[in-house]
Order: sequence, then structure tokens, then C-alpha cells
Amino acid sequence: ELRAAALLRAGGAREAATPRLVALELKGTGAPRPQVRGHRVLSHAGTRQGRTRGTGGAGPQEGGSPSGEGLKPRAGTRSWVCFIRGMRGAGDLRSPHLLPGVALAPAPLVAPGEASSGACVQLWSDYLNVHLHPRSLYVIRQYMHDGDCGCLEAFGQGESLLQDPGCLEELEDRLHFYVEECDYLQGFQVLCDLHNGFSGVGAKVTELLCDEYSGKGILTWGLTPVMSNMGDAQKNLYRLMNTALGIVRLSSHSSLFCPLSLSGSLGIKPQPPVAFPYINYNASLNYHSSAILAAALDTLTAPYRLHSSQGSMMHLADTLNFSGRKVVAAWASVPFPARCGYSLPDTLCAYQQDVPWKLLSSCREQKVSHCFAQSVVLRGICKESPTSRPGEPPPSPLHACGSTEQILQRYLHAAFPGAFSTAHVLEQPCHTLPPYPQFFSPLLTRQGFLLNKPPAVESIPVLAALQSSPVLHTLLYSLYKDVRKLNMGRWASFFSAGVEPDDFQEALEELRTLSQCYETGFEADESEDEADSD
Repeated sequence: ELRAAALLRAGGAREAATPRLVALELKGTGAPRPQVRGHRVLSHAGTRQGRTRGTGGAGPQEGGSPSGEGLKPRAGTRSWVCFIRGMRGAGDLRSPHLLPGVALAPAPLVAPGEASSGACVQLWSDYLNVHLHPRSLYVIRQYMHDGDCGCLEAFGQGESLLQDPGCLEELEDRLHFYVEECDYLQGFQVLCDLHNGFSGVGAKVTELLCDEYSGKGILTWGLTPVMSNMGDAQKNLYRLMNTALGIVRLSSHSSLFCPLSLSGSLGIKPQPPVAFPYINYNASLNYHSSAILAAALDTLTAPYRLHSSQGSMMHLADTLNFSGRKVVAAWASVPFPARCGYSLPDTLCAYQQDVPWKLLSSCREQKVSHCFAQSVVLRGICKESPTSRPGEPPPSPLHACGSTEQILQRYLHAAFPGAFSTAHVLEQPCHTLPPYPQFFSPLLTRQGFLLNKPPAVESIPVLAALQSSPVLHTLLYSLYKDVRKLNMGRWASFFSAGVEPDDFQEALEELRTLSQCYETGFEADESEDEADSD
């Protein structure tokens, strides 16, 4: 159902298929040099993740399949995706193998039991599972990935990196290498840390892509880790300022921008991480958090990788970013709570009041569900025929629908009246074979359905959505208020890295203006009241 060619370069007799990926890496990560046959990493639209801080990735995309089947790309390249992000810093999207089911070679680099617990996982290279092309990794020598000094901490440092002619030339050469292979360039997918200096790197990269590839889609995902220690005042305030600047700059140069994290908040006060009813994960392990976000991201990006659809990245962005709303929120149910033996209408009828998904964009969920537009994907569900018996009235309007797409569309129409909704249903699930962590509830079957037996979970159904929603007013306005409270005079070191104070204040006003795009009646008042109570 998904085109592998959207993400992978075609291999040959002596060469493995490799993702169109450019990853920016910091010195000192300990990652091995990539080799076409020797080094493996998983990269699906939104699955390339690592456990090292300070890595950004960019790569071309054709059409990806999250299953081990159909991974041989066809000769023609339909699209190109670019990944730009920090590896360990992103905290959430970090394990390249973690794109469910994209294992080109079944043997992980660490023992499956050890990998599942995360006990021996230190770097993203500890659990790679796909070959990398030698042009994919670019090591930035100016900064260390960890330590007390020499780190990429501030937005201005990241911006200045791509003002260096040598660094810019390296990036452009790698981009051109992949782009020139494409028969049809859809666009670029960018994964970038928000909380550290890679927010500045991502801002310059998206600006470069916007200038050089006008009219192509640029989908950007801003990643933040779950914050466990807020004791370092400087790091905490740098995080706030980097995040504010990153959201403003990345969204302005992107077709669509989505903050993506399991953290409960982007602001000063930490909030508990997102909890899932059928996953027992350790939020402090990037290995675990990246697995969850990888499953969500692979599902969210399915609409422009389908064999059955001619939709593109730009088409997806255009359905969500009208009226200046270029920021969207991500929601996901991992796994989707479908009971074994129950039909899709039966399952959805049990959730008529609240959709069974969690917000993955670092904001508290609102009491009133509402959105302007949304793109929803449900995968791992059999495309069943109508369930009502001839001559008997259907138990519900959902049971009267003729296809799973119609069932999901009707459900969304009832749950979000007045919203523009697109729906896709795939039979292909997210595969969760090792080295995907086995952190699932014992109530799940091998296929991720609910059952009172504890076998190893091999695949799961997933429901995920991108929404243009009033919840983003709460997210953006709360961040604006938190940053506005800061005493900028105390943090001259942040501005000495290259950001002018006047430019920062201008970006802050742009953040407030962006938040106003999502105001609407009761929801706006409620979100402002909640922000004030914080």
C-alpha cells in the first residue's frame, strides 16, 4: 500500500537500497562511518532517529513502505524528503531502526532482549537496521555533541553554521546529489531539534530549501525531548528562547510545521509526559520515546506515499495550512484500541464522546474538541464489508457505511462537525519486530489487538492525525507568555551567539500573531485562562 520509492534509492546487485537522507552530526557522537553495505540505519519519512544529541538529517524521499515487504524501490523516483534534525537532542525521534518494519536485515546490532529494555543502548548507531549511503552523514566539526563547553546550545550558533561557506557547500552538494536522481520531486521532510542550537540550523536549512526549490513541499517536524531535570537555569531559558525562535522561523519557511514530542509542555513549568494505556514506556529513554513517535510519524506521512493516491506533500499541506495556520498538532493512538474479532464500527461506537488518541505536540488537551481541518490515517485494520445483516436495520449509522474509509469519514464528521477532514485506512500495520522495544501491555495480541494473552507484539494498528486546531493557540500563546517574562539582560551570552535582541523581540511578536490565527470563541478564552493559571 505504501511506495518504498518515496524514501529509498534503488539498490543494485552490489549495492543495498538506501534512504535519501542527509544527517548533520556533531563531533564526538561515537557513530561509525556509514558504508553502503556495512552500516545500517532505518529511515522512513519521519523514522530516522538516533540516540545521539546534535544531529540533523536531510534526505530525498520516494515512497516508503513500513513493512519489510516491498522495500525494493522502483526505478522511478516520485518524491524527495529531507530530514534535518538533532539526533540525541531531539530526544523523541531517535532510532533509525524504529520505523516499524523497515528492517532490511533482521539481525539488530545488539541483542533483542537488551535492546528492548534499552539497558545497553547508548547511541543511535546501537540499533540501526538499514544501510546508509556514504553521502548521508555530515559531521560538523565546530561543536561537540556533549560536554561542559563547545556544545551547540544557542539558535544563533546554529544559524552561523550555515553561513560558513564550507558547511553550506557540503550541505548543498549532498542535497543536489539526491535531488538530481529524482524524476519527480515532491518536496522535503525536515526533522529538527527545537530546544538547542539545531533550531537555528533547521531555520537556515528550511530557508535554503524554500529559496532553491520554490513550489515544493517542505514539511517540518520540531522535536523536543521529555525534560527530566529543569534545575539548570541557563539551559532551561536557552531551551525556551531556542524553541520560540525555532517555531517562528521554521514555520515561516515551511509548507507545514508540526511540534512533535512526548513532553507535556514547551514552557517553563514541566508537565508529565504523554501516557498511553497499552504501552509501558520509560520517558527518560530516547530509545523508547523515539519508537512511539516513529510509529506516529510513519502513519502521519502515509497520505503522500500511497500507491492508491496521487496526493503529494504539497497537497497535504494545502489542506491544513489555510488562513495563515501553518502550524499543526499531531495526535496518535499507539496502538489503536481495536478489540480482536470486533468490527471497526463496533470499536468506534465505543468512542463517540472522545477520540481514543493522545496529543503529541507538548500541550494539554482541551475540554472541548474542535478543529479547523485534519488529515487522519488509520492503519492495521482489515478493509471489511458492511456488517449489518440483510433485512435488519444497522445498529448505528457507522454500520451502514459501505467501506472502512466511509466509516472513518462519517465518524470524524460526527466527532468534528464543520471541520474539513480527509481519511485514509490502510490494512498494513506498523510492524514492531526487534529491535523495536517490547514495552506493550500484556493485553495485546501479536497483531496489537486487545486480548488477555501476553505474546510478543509483532505489529500494531495505529490511528494518527494532523490537525489545524485551537489547541495550538494554547501552545503558542503560553510559550509567548513564558518567554516574554524572561529578563533578556541576564542572558547576553545567548545574543552574543548571533541573534540580535531586536530580531528576537520581533520573532516574539510573530509568535503571538501566529497564535492568534487559532483563536475561536470559547476555545480561545479557555486556552488563555489555562495559560494564565499556569
